[in-house]
Amino acid sequence: MKVSLGAEVLAMPTPVWIVGSYGEDDKPNAMTIAWGGVCCSKPPCVAVSLRKATHTYGNVMRRKAFTVSVPSEQYAKEADYFGMASGRDVDKFQVTGLTPEPSQVVDAPYVKEFPLVLECRLLHTLEIGLHTQFVGEIVDVKADQDVLVDGRPALDKVMPLLYGTGGKMYYKSGPFLGKGFSIGRGYMA
Repeated sequence: MKVSLGAEVLAMPTPVWIVGSYGEDDKPNAMTIAWGGVCCSKPPCVAVSLRKATHTYGNVMRRKAFTVSVPSEQYAKEADYFGMASGRDVDKFQVTGLTPEPSQVVDAPYVKEFPLVLECRLLHTLEIGLHTQFVGEIVDVKADQDVLVDGRPALDKVMPLLYGTGGKMYYKSGPFLGKGFSIGRGYMA
């Protein structure tokens, strides 16, 4: 029997993404988000939801661009820190020793050490409530060569962090289960 938990944000899992932006002073900034996902395939787009109070919110509104860097499990501590500290008060790259890399296609930096990066130009904003959803059109994807299989990023090589909203905990992805649009074929009429 299922038990009602009320209206809460308990979707699982959510990605751990690092949104890169530049401040008014052109200082690179990075913020961890878990409220994000793919929202369109043509044009290719992702959506990230940010609170107006964040430094990143103002940066994205001004520059009309952001990046999404996908951290691997080995960077869990750095990713967590990027979500706790504010770029208004501290240089997160300097503190963690990670490297801000300027995008060549959008006006935003990404985290050089993270294996997968989506470079986005701001396409739409939607005021939802506490959060504003930013829809970014992906204008380029960059990946470390060692995470590619047949020219595409492989989940078991990127090893992205996952976030469990219920307990506010980080997880890693599990083993390969089967090929999409294939393992369920036995149910097709």
